[in-house]
Amino acid sequence: MIFLVSLLENTFQISAIILFLCAIYYYRHFKITKKKRTLTAFEFSIYILTKIALYLFAASYMLLLLNGNFSR
Repeated sequence: MIFLVSLLENTFQISAIILFLCAIYYYRHFKITKKKRTLTAFEFSIYILTKIALYLFAASYMLLLLNGNFSR
């Protein structure tokens, strides 16, 4: 049973890293696209949501580290 919990925790952490890297990529992509042309409404909303998500992720990660509740 401990093996399954460990496997799920590792899977969650890997997926979080992949999502974080994708968010960084799309943020840069939309930032570059914004300089070339105006973004569509959908692109602009994804641009803003990605920016907010990256800041929330960084803030929550730092709070977990400072609080000591983050095991790794």
